[in-house]
Amino acid sequence: MTLTIGPLRAEPGQKTRGTLPADLGSTTAQVPVILVNGSRPGPRVVITGGVHGGEFIGVDATTRLAGLLEPDEVAGQLVICPVSNPPAVYGGRLNISPLDGVNINRVFPGDKDGGPTDRMAAWLFENLLDGADAYIDLHSGGIDQHLLDFVGYRLTGDDELDAKNKAMAHAVGYELVIFGTSPDGGNSHAAANRQGIPAILVETGQLGDRDPATVRRLLDALYRILHHLGVIEAPQDLAPVTVQPRDWIWTGEVVSPVTGLWYPDAVTGDEVSEGQTIGRIIDPVDGTEHKITATATGKIIYGMNGLSVRPGTELAAIAVPHH
Repeated sequence: MTLTIGPLRAEPGQKTRGTLPADLGSTTAQVPVILVNGSRPGPRVVITGGVHGGEFIGVDATTRLAGLLEPDEVAGQLVICPVSNPPAVYGGRLNISPLDGVNINRVFPGDKDGGPTDRMAAWLFENLLDGADAYIDLHSGGIDQHLLDFVGYRLTGDDELDAKNKAMAHAVGYELVIFGTSPDGGNSHAAANRQGIPAILVETGQLGDRDPATVRRLLDALYRILHHLGVIEAPQDLAPVTVQPRDWIWTGEVVSPVTGLWYPDAVTGDEVSEGQTIGRIIDPVDGTEHKITATATGKIIYGMNGLSVRPGTELAAIAVPHH
């Protein structure tokens, strides 16, 4: 069956590369897309990198994967988008778009009549996610963020969908598998779940890492997921999985209440207790100190490394093992 997205077409047994224009109102983004149409029937799997700027591992890994996978190795169809949010990837270095200051991973599935970032999200869902059997969205710790590798999925209340989400998440081969208790919100994988598509978020690397070893770790993870989904045979040269995936649950996040300079006392990987002071924000004008406390008990999974913060900046995200 022909795989078609806009003017891009790939017949069975064919790989097609190109860019597609996304009308964002104030500008047009050129979105790179690679279609790999397998020589045998199977699921349609969508993989996105570069949803956020400054998160380089997913952009690198998807670009490499698109080059490495040949249609005769594939059952089904792969839609690979290495740079899913070009304004943020090329024009910014943070998780917000320089066009409007919006974090696209809070507004999925977007609004085609909204602002630039809402339109970008809507374009991705309308063009790439439509007809998908599974979706993998790749992220990492950005240039100012410490992060432990983890996989995220949601519980939706649909037992069959939840089982698929969980199985995909566990197939990644990372130890930390953290689930959210509902499919609400503007995250890509949650919005995909609301449309009935099994989906996960994979976070790999930190501090704007682009190290080849980190990229390899994510590539191995992608091969494992694609094998789990029946898209490829088991590759021979994968690094063995030495950890047992374990389900965790988010317990809280800490956001900055003020503008200032962030001095953490607790860092990513640390265990904290609710109410414990985890850092201070100093006003650079008069030196006023604002104590920041943990909103929950658990382990800090990712945290702010950057010095400058403003109201709403995420300082820490906390999770605990699920028993």
